[in-house]
Amino acid sequence: MFLNLTDVLTNEDKVISKQIDAELTQISIGGEIFQVVKKSPFKLTFTNLGKDRARIDGTGEITFAMNCDRCLKSVEEKLELAFSREVFAPDRIDETSEENDDQRFMDGYQLDVEDLLKNEIVINWPMKVLCKPDCKGICRQCGKDLNTGTCECDTFVPDPRMAVIKDIFNANKEV
Repeated sequence: MFLNLTDVLTNEDKVISKQIDAELTQISIGGEIFQVVKKSPFKLTFTNLGKDRARIDGTGEITFAMNCDRCLKSVEEKLELAFSREVFAPDRIDETSEENDDQRFMDGYQLDVEDLLKNEIVINWPMKVLCKPDCKGICRQCGKDLNTGTCECDTFVPDPRMAVIKDIFNANKEV
């Protein structure tokens, strides 16, 4: 979805508010595709900041279907987005400017709302998703979900700093 920002970028002190229903149904992050489960309309406010400059303030919520990073159960993760971006008129940006890198969601005076939202989702993506704060994960040997109970696997992990001493004892052991 494209929005024309000519009016905001060219008129001093112009402020426009819009409510946008995002058309996102999925997003690809890190080679994995995440489905959108729920989304609220995004509220966008466009404010002129001077000649050929405007600020975009936005808020909204979007929920994705993910897997817990420890036990791999299906989880719904809600992202609450609140962002502010500055955009410039196309004739103000030169090709080598750093401002050009931040304008990937602008095409002339047209704002690509979907690209802007995807960019904000990636920036706010959680580092770790857990089904509950005290998730125990799965057993490394048998794969049992440790949230439902313990398994009978040997969980002893020898201290790697003691490996040299263990090798000395094993070398001097009589067979």
